[in-house]
Amino acid sequence: MQVEISSGPAFAFGEITLPAGGAVRVEAGAMAMTRGDVQMATSTQGGFLKGLKRSFGGESFFVNDFSSATGGVVAVAAALPGDMSLVTLDGSGALLVQSGSWIASETSVDVDAKWGGGKTFFSGEGLVLLRCTGTGELLMSAYGAIRAYTLAPGETMTVDTGHVVAFDDTVQYAVRKAGSWKSTILGGEGLVTDFTGPGRLWLQTRSSSDLIGWIQSKLPPPASRS
Repeated sequence: MQVEISSGPAFAFGEITLPAGGAVRVEAGAMAMTRGDVQMATSTQGGFLKGLKRSFGGESFFVNDFSSATGGVVAVAAALPGDMSLVTLDGSGALLVQSGSWIASETSVDVDAKWGGGKTFFSGEGLVLLRCTGTGELLMSAYGAIRAYTLAPGETMTVDTGHVVAFDDTVQYAVRKAGSWKSTILGGEGLVTDFTGPGRLWLQTRSSSDLIGWIQSKLPPPASRS
């Protein structure tokens, strides 16, 4: 598929051009526009249980497949303001995508859920990561701009968990406190993730959990709400 990303990094808009006979799989609710000969089919992509697992990862239970017999355009937009990034999967490994960041991919890319256990549970970012495999292109969205890094073998980068978008499955990761319990509570930093290469790592410049926390801090106490 051919993808043109415009209006980034603040309000990215992805226009996917489908060739004759082409198709693209899109997160439910992410479609902003279609143009030309485009048909839509809704499914759980792999059956009920697979759709249920994906919904635990923060994605919709359903996905929409857009296809075109003669060629057309499908445009997508994320729920939060931010950038998009196009990644090519060559079938040699998996890409682990943080819940909510997968927005579209070619139908040859399999989007499944990978149980993260305590690592992602204690990070506050959800119980699972989406595991994307196969060959083809995948479009990710972020809250804020996207920064891509490549870690050398043994190189470590520490990231606030709310800023993680995706990483190769060759990258090892471990969640820990940012410092002592005192600095974690009083210093405003919670848990962080240590990523160790080799592999690629994508970050977002803003954190949706920080946004939620800021909004909650501005709301009146429950007793005073009418």
